[in-house]
Amino acid sequence: MTEFARLLEDGDVDALRLAWAKAAPHLPQPQTRAEAEIVMHHARTQAESMAFPKRAYSHRWLAERNLPSGLPDNLKPRAERMYPKIVSAVGIACGSMNSAMAPVALAIRGAMEEAVQHCYADGRTEPAFVKAQMMIARAAETRRLFGRQGVIYGR
Repeated sequence: MTEFARLLEDGDVDALRLAWAKAAPHLPQPQTRAEAEIVMHHARTQAESMAFPKRAYSHRWLAERNLPSGLPDNLKPRAERMYPKIVSAVGIACGSMNSAMAPVALAIRGAMEEAVQHCYADGRTEPAFVKAQMMIARAAETRRLFGRQGVIYGR
């Protein structure tokens, strides 16, 4: 295995930048470490000599950042099983057995949804924080709809 292939296999971005500058100074060089990391992961997805788990990891790394992967289409399902995409979700349930109260439940759910959207927009996705913000929004909307004495929800 060549030194360059070993560095690619190891994922050593800084050493790869130096090796590329030395081996091919006449070719375009990555301007930043972040750019070099993208190039390294793309090269790993294309290298048939690379161990598949490393190619799969680089495919996931690129996909998470909405960057193109060089992994052949026939290998993508296998790579995605090895490194599945993690998706977070929030469940909000508000309802009433009384149909006259449906608009109230809808308003409360809307306030809770907005709180979740604000949390995610701010990059705060920890479940405990999101839940706390949802409950604060729920209480505030309940007070807005029913006044200070409003409806008391169980805990």
